[in-house]
Amino acid sequence: MKPKPHSRERVPFWLRWLVPVLLVLTWLAVAGIGGPTFGRLDEVSSNDQASFLPSGAEATEAQDWQAKFRDSDEIPAVIVVESDSAFTPAQLGESAALKAKLEELQAVGTVIGPIPSKDGDAVQFVVPISSSGEVKEIVQELRDEVKASAPEGMRTFVTGPAGLTADLVSAFAGIDGILLLVALAAVFIILLIVYRSLLLPIAVLFTSVFALCAAILLVFGMAKLGWIQLNGQSQGILSILVIGAATDYALLYVARFREALTHTTNRPAAVLTAWKASFEPILASGATVIIALLCLLFSDLNSNKALGPVAAAGILCSLFAALTLLPALMALLGRAAFWPFRPKLVPETEREPRFVTGLEGQKGLWRATGSLVSRRPRTVWIASVLLLLVASAGILQLKANGVPQTDVILTASNAVDGQDALARHFDAGSGSPAVIVADEAKAQEVLNKTKATEGVGDAYLLAEGSVPITGAPGAPGTPDVREGKVLINATLNYAADSNDAENVVVKLREDLKKIDAGALVGGVTATALDTNTTAQRDLVVIIPVVLAVILVILMLLLRSVLAPVLLVASVVLSYAAALGVSALVFNNIFGFPGADATVPLFGFVFLVALGVDYNIFLMSRVREESLKHGTRPGILRGLGVTGGVITSAGVVLAATFAALGVIPIMFLVQLAFIVAFGVLLDTVLVRSLLVPALSYDLGRRIWWPGKPARLEDDERALAGSRGDEGSLETDLEGAGRR
Repeated sequence: MKPKPHSRERVPFWLRWLVPVLLVLTWLAVAGIGGPTFGRLDEVSSNDQASFLPSGAEATEAQDWQAKFRDSDEIPAVIVVESDSAFTPAQLGESAALKAKLEELQAVGTVIGPIPSKDGDAVQFVVPISSSGEVKEIVQELRDEVKASAPEGMRTFVTGPAGLTADLVSAFAGIDGILLLVALAAVFIILLIVYRSLLLPIAVLFTSVFALCAAILLVFGMAKLGWIQLNGQSQGILSILVIGAATDYALLYVARFREALTHTTNRPAAVLTAWKASFEPILASGATVIIALLCLLFSDLNSNKALGPVAAAGILCSLFAALTLLPALMALLGRAAFWPFRPKLVPETEREPRFVTGLEGQKGLWRATGSLVSRRPRTVWIASVLLLLVASAGILQLKANGVPQTDVILTASNAVDGQDALARHFDAGSGSPAVIVADEAKAQEVLNKTKATEGVGDAYLLAEGSVPITGAPGAPGTPDVREGKVLINATLNYAADSNDAENVVVKLREDLKKIDAGALVGGVTATALDTNTTAQRDLVVIIPVVLAVILVILMLLLRSVLAPVLLVASVVLSYAAALGVSALVFNNIFGFPGADATVPLFGFVFLVALGVDYNIFLMSRVREESLKHGTRPGILRGLGVTGGVITSAGVVLAATFAALGVIPIMFLVQLAFIVAFGVLLDTVLVRSLLVPALSYDLGRRIWWPGKPARLEDDERALAGSRGDEGSLETDLEGAGRR
């Protein structure tokens, strides 16, 4: 009796239905718990810039000392009431009455003011508010009260550290809803175009959303336990990264599943065949990204350090969803997932043809691309490299030295407008003084030097009972001494978040340490300065670590040295080109004043790790095909069969990262453009032309130092079987091999 064909073998009930159903139910349970947790991330999230710094930073040490001089945890809100002409005595009286109304509000401390400006056109109040409460709500309450109670016809602003923090929180408000909806809508539309099916895009989106729910649950737990420090930036990046990565892995699996369905009518067999074929590249890809992200733990900047495990947790959940939930859904749906264009069974005699050129059976764009690569490999890869080098020249125009906090928010901001009003009428640093910690014995000498420093408008010793967080002088009296240290507040002539103010802080640190070696200069300006300095140090340290890790993983995957080195070099060049083009766009089109100091590092980690992803997808398939058909035919075959899926994956990832642009924060908009453009550049140019052409030009030397016997045997056999009947591509390939 003849055995039944594989496609008609009966599969046990537990494998056909029970396991897939249990997997889907398990993920439904995870989503049911993780989904509602999305709205609770704010409970464990902080956007306080000072908390991002390492404990060893001077601004952090100064902040710790400053906390010893205050009885409560407060931050200042600076209220500015501005007129087009000098205040009348009656208007000054109304402004004075405003002080009592402000102090009646909850979470508001002793109000200092009104302080008239020298030109008489504005008054200022400094309002300490509790940072333990909801700063956004407290600031909004202040704005409502000031607007209602200020003299008629006046312009009112609530700015300072509290006002800027509140507006920053408002700008991040879209992360929980708008960002996710935009990303999912973009992915759904792309999947509809790619698959021309309704069920399959829904299944892929379910996989991505469930992966995100699991990631949120995991991240919330880690933040709740104090293992990580979550902020708005990493929260937004987490959503985008999980949606993009899970969709990419799903695209790779679905492509293999569709291919398997052309060989069998047995759904579980097709699911397992696709799983085995996609497991190694998906695992290698995910491991590469996870380890690259965990390299951020070497960062000194706490915001960078926090992003590493947050994003790595997201990729881990994406991996599990793509390798468990999606196969389970495909096992339940089978060919129906592709309706109305269901894959047809290919006759057994046509399933594994013997490829001579690697172009057989290919059509359209990818046959044309493969033909170009095979005809002029050296011309193609040299031209690609030159194009990337030209684009990289723009990197010299990148101004990634940090930007003023007033430029971070890209939408209308009452706090930003208030900073402008402050600069028009008062010392620009009012409300956000530089804070100097000095030894009691050298206090007067330090104070005198501080006052004499260019750029300092006023400075005073903190007296007992005064408020140490404001720019207004405290009442004269005995200096407040804590553990042998005194506190000096220095109001700068420049806006606290400006480059000029940072230069004053640098000067103060240099001069004051000559008087008191233990003197510390902190405050808002010093925090921004130390953040930028630390970010630039991280860039130099982390980039080599990430490259080394990725190189090792690729060597293990491809069993080669040369191929991984060339792949890493290609993505680094692609990153430089993306950064160069981005710098030109930021400066000349968007008109940004600069870039956050962390932008180059985040762009590098995402672009290099994700760029290597696509090369892993390509080269793992090239190696698989090369073992069957020879290196050069394997390259063209691998390019052809992965071209559509990898390009789709690149477009999906670019679209998801571009969705970050809906959040009006300069850092996220810049990161969105760099990664989206870089991914498209890598997908269209590097992975489609540069890598295949360079590999084709090198032939089997690409696997150096390994010399797989099967590759050599297959290539000899292919060369002998061609005779004189090959196509032009065949002749050229044979000439290249000789």
